[in-house]
Amino acid sequence: MRHDSRAPDTAALNALARAATLHCLMGCGTGEVAGMVIGSALGLGTWATVLLALALAFLIGYGLTMIPLRRSGMAWRAVLATGLAADTASISVMEIVDNALMLVIPGAMTAGLDDPVFWGSMALSLGLGGVAAFPVNRWLIARGRGHALVHGTHAHGGHAGHGH
Repeated sequence: MRHDSRAPDTAALNALARAATLHCLMGCGTGEVAGMVIGSALGLGTWATVLLALALAFLIGYGLTMIPLRRSGMAWRAVLATGLAADTASISVMEIVDNALMLVIPGAMTAGLDDPVFWGSMALSLGLGGVAAFPVNRWLIARGRGHALVHGTHAHGGHAGHGH
């Protein structure tokens, strides 16, 4: 049996996918919590709060990727292209799962900020969103896409280091 030396190292691939998923979870989680807190504090309705949280999740998620790229000297056009390519699928999957769960968990969207139902629902929905985003990140990285673009990792090239 011949070993293909170009095959990605499974442990390194899983580690990079975990790092990318945690990175996404930080951005999405920060945006989601901020959106829910702001929406609740302003007395916004359910859909306005969800839209605000969704917008902030994408904005902060993209920002966590793009700011370090820009600081490294990368041109704005390349930063935008890389950031969008790296994060769109992961954030989208995480947000679909997270928001769907928040909408179906009884009382999650109507619980106040001082209610454990709100925070428990948020933790559960973000955690399951992360579980759903992991295979997406792994698949993209294995093909030289997603966070592989940010980290200089290619489908057959191994892990080049985590820059965040």
